[in-house]
Amino acid sequence: MTMFFENVRLAFTSLLANKMRALLTMLGIIIGISSVIAIMTVGNSLTIQVTDSMSTMGANNINVFLQAKETETEKTEEGYVFESAGSGQVMVQDSDLISDEMIKTLCETYPEDIYAIAASKSVGSGQILDGKKYANVSLSGVSMGQFVADNVKLEAGRFFYESEMDKGLMLGLISDKAVNNLYAGDTEAALGDTVNVYIGDKFYQVTIVGVYKYERNAMMFSLTSDKDLSTNMYIPLRASKELTHSDGYASFTIVTASGVDSDKFAQKVESFFASYYRTNRNFEVSAFSLASVVETMSTMMGSITKAIAIVAGIALLVGGIGVMNIMLVSITERTREIGTRKALGAPNSSIRMQFIVEAVVICIVGGIIGIIIGVTAGILLANALGTPAVPSVFSIILSLSFSMAIGVFFGYYPANKAAKMDPIEALRYE
Repeated sequence: MTMFFENVRLAFTSLLANKMRALLTMLGIIIGISSVIAIMTVGNSLTIQVTDSMSTMGANNINVFLQAKETETEKTEEGYVFESAGSGQVMVQDSDLISDEMIKTLCETYPEDIYAIAASKSVGSGQILDGKKYANVSLSGVSMGQFVADNVKLEAGRFFYESEMDKGLMLGLISDKAVNNLYAGDTEAALGDTVNVYIGDKFYQVTIVGVYKYERNAMMFSLTSDKDLSTNMYIPLRASKELTHSDGYASFTIVTASGVDSDKFAQKVESFFASYYRTNRNFEVSAFSLASVVETMSTMMGSITKAIAIVAGIALLVGGIGVMNIMLVSITERTREIGTRKALGAPNSSIRMQFIVEAVVICIVGGIIGIIIGVTAGILLANALGTPAVPSVFSIILSLSFSMAIGVFFGYYPANKAAKMDPIEALRYE
């Protein structure tokens, strides 16, 4: 152990004696490690942000929607080929839509698996106008389950009562962004006020009973200012049905109960609706869980991050070659020193260990500097992208370990060359 620390001391003495050369030698290691850590930090930060964003959208929710049946071709005995029913673009008819009765039966069939049903019907996009003041909104009728699925958080007022939902009263929830435009942020002034919502050539009077906090989706990028931002305005589902003269749904969302495997339950939902749409020539019902989308996104972003990090890691190999080169130069310069030590009885293993330790020290010092630069750069880049920085501890440990391995690997050949020197020839070297 004493010999090891003595070798470390000699390594640092050699580095301090040739500071510029040592720094240039470490440069490849520093660039390689700092690049890998910065890339992994940004990649982890973006992955976590995307995952969290999709989780707030309801990672365990199941989206159920109408889907056109696949086109099939049939060939007659005479050799004529024609497309079967379901081919081409077919308009969705009211009879094709998912009905309330189907959804009710689904809930009765799987009462333990379903926490809530989020059904909605869009009336259209337009504006709330009050003189020169305006707010862009998308007017939609929703079931109570939609507030659960969308993770709607009230800032003021209340949600709808069941009796109001059943009667289809023209009551509404608007976002805090709309309140900022129309009431200068005064939620108390907004509550109870009746506003005119203009959609196309029609307008509807809606009484505001609640204000919710608008949260921008991290998956959506928009250059629209807050003033012109279009946000949802919720009204009771029955009210939107009466306005649109339509009862069915092209899609809806199932909020699964805690502990339910949403991927497996999505398959059960598809099987349930298959019996209703078996005779439908054009459409079928599909269901998928956002949990599988989150997993796919995380895996994809992780793979991209690792691929880029591996490319950046090539600089580590370049740095290792630089270490080998400088160690060969150092051995040449210290030939007489090596010869003297061997003449005094130093074994080959001692000479070999001295230069391996020196190569490892160079790589470790370069690795530490690279970690500091990489973490700092990763944090700055993540903050610039608007994501919380999450340094990758795994990449830090891996990079430092890899740096040590490079020191051993690329330092062994020069060290072994030094160990095999003939002491007589070494002492005669000028």
